[in-house]
Amino acid sequence: MTRDIFSKNADYQKFEVLKSNRNKRHRYGEFFVEGVRNLNQARENGWEFAAFLYARDRALSRWAQEMLEQNPAPIHYRLAGELLDSLSGKEDGSELMAVVKMRKDGAQLLRRPANPLWVLFDRPSNRGNLGSLLRSCDGLGADGLILTGHGVDLYDPEVVTASMGSFFRVPAAQLENSQAAAFLAAMREEYPGFQTIGTTAHRQHPIYGANLTGPLLLMLGNETDGLSYAFKQSCDQLCTIPMAEDSSASSFNVACAGTVLLYEVSRQRAPQKK
Repeated sequence: MTRDIFSKNADYQKFEVLKSNRNKRHRYGEFFVEGVRNLNQARENGWEFAAFLYARDRALSRWAQEMLEQNPAPIHYRLAGELLDSLSGKEDGSELMAVVKMRKDGAQLLRRPANPLWVLFDRPSNRGNLGSLLRSCDGLGADGLILTGHGVDLYDPEVVTASMGSFFRVPAAQLENSQAAAFLAAMREEYPGFQTIGTTAHRQHPIYGANLTGPLLLMLGNETDGLSYAFKQSCDQLCTIPMAEDSSASSFNVACAGTVLLYEVSRQRAPQKK
């Protein structure tokens, strides 16, 4: 079905709500996506499209035409060009946008290989950091990301955009603290040698001195307050990224820190993959 939109009617207002209102986004079970890389990754990783949006008065590229032809969606919205531009979060606008269905949440989303690597991010407060961490999880082989506590919404358009497509590749679960604790207990039973490594800005054990080759969960804390007391207590070890002795910086941005930690895991595990 195709529907034309010439004004900021109820359909248009729903798109605005999906972009800006967390509670209504989750009530609808849908979120807003734009960008070629994001749409391609949503398609390649089997996410369900609820609708496509494009300008009724502009020619579409071959890529956009193929996207519409090859990916069924219940409805296509053809908007006046200026309305499409006003929805876009990009400076030059997007020729094609989509409404995508959320996936059912829970720890069952996380991949469980023989030697897993998961990341837990406690109370994320910055959308860009969360999106960047998703990219690092994707690029360095994490099997999933757990989000805990009250923080930014995983499905916020800024998070999706900052992930550069990795949002659709990395299994991510938003868990209550009690659910996360239950998951940790279950993984200790399922994986012999499973350990949790927490991060701290205080000078404790250097991360390169920890054995990261076995089943592992890395815990990253809130940008301002760090890990909550409960999660710190559940860690087998608290580690730090050593800084240069003459550095004025006491710690890294949390997304940068997560990248360094994931790289160290990848480096230590590399001999196992040969």
